[in-house]
Amino acid sequence: MKSKRLYISVIALCSLFVLSGCGIEKRVKKADKKFAIGEYYDAAQIYKQCNTRINAKKQRELKAHVCYNQGECYRILNEPKAVSSYASAIKYKYQDSTVYLHYAEVLMYQGKYKDAEKAYQTYLEWQPDSYQAKAGVYACQQVGEWKNIPSRYKIQLSKDFNAKRSSNFAPRYIGNNDDAIMFTSNRQERSKGKQKKTQRGSPVTGQQLFQLYSARKNASGKWEDIALAEGLYDSGAEQEKAENDSTSQGKAMPAEFGVCCFTSDGKTMYFTYSKPVNGQDLGAKIYTSSRASGEWSEPQEVVLFKDSSITVGHPTLNPGGDTLYFVSDAPGGYGGKDIWFAENNGTEWSVPINMGAQINTSGEELYPTMRANGVLYFSSTGHPGYGGLDIFKAERDTTAIDSLSGMGWQIYNMGAPFNTNGDDFGITFASEGEQGFFSSNRGQRKGIDQIYSFILPEMEFIVEGTVMDNNNEPISEAAIRLVGNNGTNTRLQVRRDGTYKIKLQRDVKYVMLGTARGYLNQKQELNTLGLKDSKSYSQDFVLSPISKPVTMDNIFYEFGKWDLTPASETGLAALVKLLNDNPNITIELSAHTDYVGNDAANKELSAKRAQSVVTYLIEHGIERDRLTPVGYGEEKPVVADAALNQKYRFIPVDQELTEEFITGLTSEQQEICNQINRRTEFKVLRTTYKLY
Repeated sequence: MKSKRLYISVIALCSLFVLSGCGIEKRVKKADKKFAIGEYYDAAQIYKQCNTRINAKKQRELKAHVCYNQGECYRILNEPKAVSSYASAIKYKYQDSTVYLHYAEVLMYQGKYKDAEKAYQTYLEWQPDSYQAKAGVYACQQVGEWKNIPSRYKIQLSKDFNAKRSSNFAPRYIGNNDDAIMFTSNRQERSKGKQKKTQRGSPVTGQQLFQLYSARKNASGKWEDIALAEGLYDSGAEQEKAENDSTSQGKAMPAEFGVCCFTSDGKTMYFTYSKPVNGQDLGAKIYTSSRASGEWSEPQEVVLFKDSSITVGHPTLNPGGDTLYFVSDAPGGYGGKDIWFAENNGTEWSVPINMGAQINTSGEELYPTMRANGVLYFSSTGHPGYGGLDIFKAERDTTAIDSLSGMGWQIYNMGAPFNTNGDDFGITFASEGEQGFFSSNRGQRKGIDQIYSFILPEMEFIVEGTVMDNNNEPISEAAIRLVGNNGTNTRLQVRRDGTYKIKLQRDVKYVMLGTARGYLNQKQELNTLGLKDSKSYSQDFVLSPISKPVTMDNIFYEFGKWDLTPASETGLAALVKLLNDNPNITIELSAHTDYVGNDAANKELSAKRAQSVVTYLIEHGIERDRLTPVGYGEEKPVVADAALNQKYRFIPVDQELTEEFITGLTSEQQEICNQINRRTEFKVLRTTYKLY
């Protein structure tokens, strides 16, 4: 009897496994059905439940299939868990090599560029001609360098548009009105002071349905009056009663609105619109609506393809409003979703044309935006980028016409700070200037999209500094003369403290002249050629007085000799420049010694030192008859001024550093004074050389 019960138990257990296996396969088929119609969130939940119950040893192929499709759902939903799902699919020998391509994509999305490059390389072993994989390898290798050279654009999170725990994206200015904007959001609406009842999330995203919101800028520049676009929506009661599961046979769920665009006058809007009918998801379509009496009219479908099953969305218009660019998965594309265009002859839209291989790839090309200047912007996962969707700029190129679209384009990645390893997309530009908004889910664990503002600051080139005398005292009566090779010729009086600040222009060579009555001129040169960012120059001017000798502190000789040392080169070059800056002066060049040693020997040594300096100046292009060398020996000791007293408090103002004064000091102070007396000076003799 006992053995019979055991036999029955074994049969029952086997039957349970069989039924369980059948149940899992049925659940997988249901998930596959949802996956096929784009209900990725619901499909992912079912795949997750099935995954843990599949025996990998007995049903390896099914396990790999579930892991891969689960990864696909997570990838589309920007879920980080996509990485582990694809890794599991590879582990269980998923047969389609595409798993490596998508595995690489999600690794890039998480900023794991080295691992992503390996996955791309593996995919290239199966598909060596894949542009998307080659672009991915290139991007992984270059992204570190790209991050080190960001553009000059400045971005910041736009707090006016973003709402907590909701996605907000794809802002668009309403026509040429920079004070009105519309964007897409799934924020929760409130009714009579209470938060609206939360519906079941979309089977596609798991989130609340997206709707269009408008906002206006007030007099102080703040965006306000954020509200649903009036006239486009069913009543709240009707929406609350609707069912959300498009695979059921219940009532249709509320319509979902997506990316919009406007004609230049802001009176006509095109937008992405999706509303399941009789429980069936028919995919996204483009609708249009006109504004009258403050509200938008009932939406009308824009028929672009004869096949109604083709999904279209993300509309944008050319400046003239007669060409519509949009996104579609229509046959004849390059894989994923492509950007297409159609032209309007006044009554209907032409047969859509794919924009060709210069724009589209086997990846996803989404969110096109065309500016008033005809430049196209879009987001892509197929062109080389930082990961996820990157924003690209496309400029017309007549030298490289695509045979399919009849247009040629040069494509540029917008770089940092626009692009990150997350999704960056949905850019819009104000009618004037390099400013506007875009959307990104950077730094968001749950993939929430947020709206950012951007601006390209005007490049500014500034030169500023102080005009001083040789004692570093400001010269309040000085002036700066600025002459540029673009015709600039201006004179600026310095401030009372001797400082100045001048705005420069880009790609100009400048000559600056510091002048003041009773002082020699000083010339400086600078340029703003080839600059790609703002820059500030610091340029001080030190003017030498005409009426008294000027000591050159950095002229040095060999000990006990008249040979100039290499350390003198800087001071000598400065003297050559001063003489060239003031071509009408003649100078006396004098050398001095201290009192130590024989008077006659000191005088001879100083004379030879003065001549050494003169010889150097002549060798460097200064006319001989402008220079008078004199050796004074110890005859003319220094007379202390306020600057010397400030530096050495033991030396009184107007004190002559004679032998008598110096010998009364400490040995350390004596050496300081002797060093001060050992000097090379120049003084101006004439200021009219070759003037008459």
